[in-house]
Amino acid sequence: MEKAVVLLSGGLDSTVCMSVAQKQGYELYPISFLYGQRHSREIECAKKVAEYYQVKKHLIITTNMDSIGGSALTANIDVPEGDENRSEIPVTYVPARNLIFLSYALGYAEVIGAEKIFIGVNAVDYSGYPDCRPEFIERFQQLADYSTKAATQDKREIKIEAPLLNLTKAEIVKLGVANKAPLELTTSCYRGGEKACGRCDSCLLRLKGFKEAGLKDPIPYEGLL
Repeated sequence: MEKAVVLLSGGLDSTVCMSVAQKQGYELYPISFLYGQRHSREIECAKKVAEYYQVKKHLIITTNMDSIGGSALTANIDVPEGDENRSEIPVTYVPARNLIFLSYALGYAEVIGAEKIFIGVNAVDYSGYPDCRPEFIERFQQLADYSTKAATQDKREIKIEAPLLNLTKAEIVKLGVANKAPLELTTSCYRGGEKACGRCDSCLLRLKGFKEAGLKDPIPYEGLL
């Protein structure tokens, strides 16, 4: 069975992305990160999702991106309320996060002999992060093709797959349901409470997706029935 490394944050998109890799018949090797984020709830969700899929190994890497700061997710900066009309990159953007995460995933894929790396980035209903765009994925693929022994000596391409890239949030929700992904085990809230806040940008995007899909979100929210 061919192997695939899956970037698994514990959120909706990464979990649906993992369900796509599973449906395609890959042996799943999820990789998650403790990067100094403001809460650990997402990593606990990632562990539960990995257990659900009965993976052989769930790699969790600790790195100190909070030392860099510059984001409401890694520094003492207030998480803003959502704003769908925003024109600038929000303060919840973590500098170079996907670049760093994909670099770790590329090294891991080379070591275990994985054919693919799956990442759940989305460029339609998303928060405006520059490292979620198709241009970023294309450039990283080019970099990957020139930066590993697998590619340069063994002539073995490690392909970056972003199956959610051009889907709306509603389409992602529907895909997750169709794939029987454990959406009830996921979190999207930037604040990381026992109940999702329902007010941050990530919560609003998630709620919008479920509403447009005609479905009820299975996770609890503050002040919502």
